[in-house]
Amino acid sequence: MTDIAFFTRLLDAASPAERFRLAAEQIQHAERHGFARAWVAQHHFRAEEGGLPSPFVLLASVSERTSSIRLGTGVITLTLEDPVRVAEDAVVADLLSGGRIDLGLGSGGTPTSFAPFGLALENKTADYERKLEVLVDALAGRDLGAGNTLYPAAGSLVDRVWQATFSAGGGTRAGRHGHGLLLSRTQPRSSGREQASLHEIQQPIVDAYLDALPDGVEPRITASRTVFVADDRDEALRFADVGLRRQAALFGVAEDAPLDELIRRSDTHLGTADEVVESLANDRTLEHADEVAIQVHSVDAPHEHVLRSLELFASQVAPRFGWGGSAAGGA
Repeated sequence: MTDIAFFTRLLDAASPAERFRLAAEQIQHAERHGFARAWVAQHHFRAEEGGLPSPFVLLASVSERTSSIRLGTGVITLTLEDPVRVAEDAVVADLLSGGRIDLGLGSGGTPTSFAPFGLALENKTADYERKLEVLVDALAGRDLGAGNTLYPAAGSLVDRVWQATFSAGGGTRAGRHGHGLLLSRTQPRSSGREQASLHEIQQPIVDAYLDALPDGVEPRITASRTVFVADDRDEALRFADVGLRRQAALFGVAEDAPLDELIRRSDTHLGTADEVVESLANDRTLEHADEVAIQVHSVDAPHEHVLRSLELFASQVAPRFGWGGSAAGGA
């Protein structure tokens, strides 16, 4: 069965405290409507990129307001962190949540975020791989030096690690460790491949991941997708016109490009439930996913419309694909 998940980023035009409150309310709403997991992203320094430097603090707070939905970091930028401290924070949050934390990791981050941490961008991959080994050792209860092991013990958290990647090499690394694979909602296209579908870009990552998995380890693949479901297509387009144009440069498109081109190049699925079903049906990567995680980003929709989109996705879109089991749309 393919689960449904919700991926929130804190992009509302509001104070930080209000952003945190709205994110918590969205996760509570997702739980009520049968979503199996909520993911939050870590971003340092820039409010316009997500505004959440400390995901474990938010997730520990949200765990007190929820009871069943799993809570994941999508992702902690491990390259910028002390891996032992990440393990400690993850374990404490996991205990406070009753074992509901999933630990998603990535090497990326905004290039300008490396300098304040005293790190060089060109060493990103090597730093990530080194810190990943330390983190895995910590979660597995191995000696971290001078006879020290992680306290509290991580328990089964070591089996709930995920890695996000844009590359086949990253897929191989995630598979080799037996970790889950996190696929992004969109990906940059290299020169000459601007018209490639997201499936064409991500299939080699999936193949590399599956090839590298140790014998007997079940694959875990979460595919994040930008999805905005509305009662009216014109309403969806109105919000998309604002949000997608604001971020057009990220997708390699001119800000004054036709809206249809912005939607296509940003890999956005939007409109009524029927229209979103038709759009998602063309995304063949989802055939490999154990979980489809939707996010409204980069459609610039107000909070109440995000809540409505969650309801419509759970009740009218997910059931058409057999996603989410009997819980989808349940409350």
